[in-house]
Amino acid sequence: MIARRGLLVAALAAPAIARAQPAWPGRPVRIVVPFPPGGSNDVVARPLAERLQAQLGQPFVVENRAGASGAIGAAQVAQTPADGTTLMVTSSSFATSAVIQKTPWDAEGSFDAIALLARAPFFVMLNPGVPARDLASLVRMAREKPGSIDYGSSGAGGINHFISEYFCQAAGIRMNHVPYRGTAPAVTDLMAGTIQLMITTVASANAAIREGRVRVVAATAPGGGLPPEVPPVPTVREQGIDYEMAIWWGLLAPRGLPPGIRRAIHAAVNEALGDPALRRVYAAEGATPSPSGSDDFAATLHADLARWRRVAQAAGIRAE
Repeated sequence: MIARRGLLVAALAAPAIARAQPAWPGRPVRIVVPFPPGGSNDVVARPLAERLQAQLGQPFVVENRAGASGAIGAAQVAQTPADGTTLMVTSSSFATSAVIQKTPWDAEGSFDAIALLARAPFFVMLNPGVPARDLASLVRMAREKPGSIDYGSSGAGGINHFISEYFCQAAGIRMNHVPYRGTAPAVTDLMAGTIQLMITTVASANAAIREGRVRVVAATAPGGGLPPEVPPVPTVREQGIDYEMAIWWGLLAPRGLPPGIRRAIHAAVNEALGDPALRRVYAAEGATPSPSGSDDFAATLHADLARWRRVAQAAGIRAE
């Protein structure tokens, strides 16, 4: 009888033991940013890490692991244990790099999509000397003289290159691509008139926009984002071209994260994104927190990869 009672107690206790999972985070968490310090990924990752640390009582340390347009840092993350102690904050450029580079990781197969963090529209910006005052006149000018407009990007195969070629395809125009080593020199040449056009974010050209040294003629997606002293502009779609594109920032983890830890990370991140102070930090860079489900973020990444493969093939975009 005693033996049977012992078996019954053990049977009742077993489900509780099976359900028990180690608390997350049980030790410090590393957030890898696969780009140099000071960029938009840093702007998103560092205040998020501060709030997660305050919420959860464990250190959250941001580490920059730059190189190969984010591929080197992503490779390091993909090779770490899937235990929730190594995460990665990256952006839309993760998808563009993935479709043109040969990497030891797969953009979907090597990572778990945890949470979408923020979004921001890009803006179509012209040198003030360009006679076009709106998108319609810009497109008309480009169609009348194909190849007469030079546009800048942060580098061949970068996100600015992809979104600009995608715009050309949607508008039925052809422009000349001028790649730079980073966004800052491209914006400098845009202000100087060396190039006529650039499609980039407010964070990349904030001072130039505020000082009126570039003319903003369209947003690539709804959501505002311009400095408060700058009049809003209609979107590309509102001006008659079937084109909409926003940059996103998201949180990834090595593939195979236990479901309980994945849910815990997602819940903590969405709580942090609701912090008004965090929203103000992001707003200063033209970005808006965009909490969503993990499956929704995975779908966004999947759609981006498919889109950029098509754009790369049509425009002949290759890694350099």
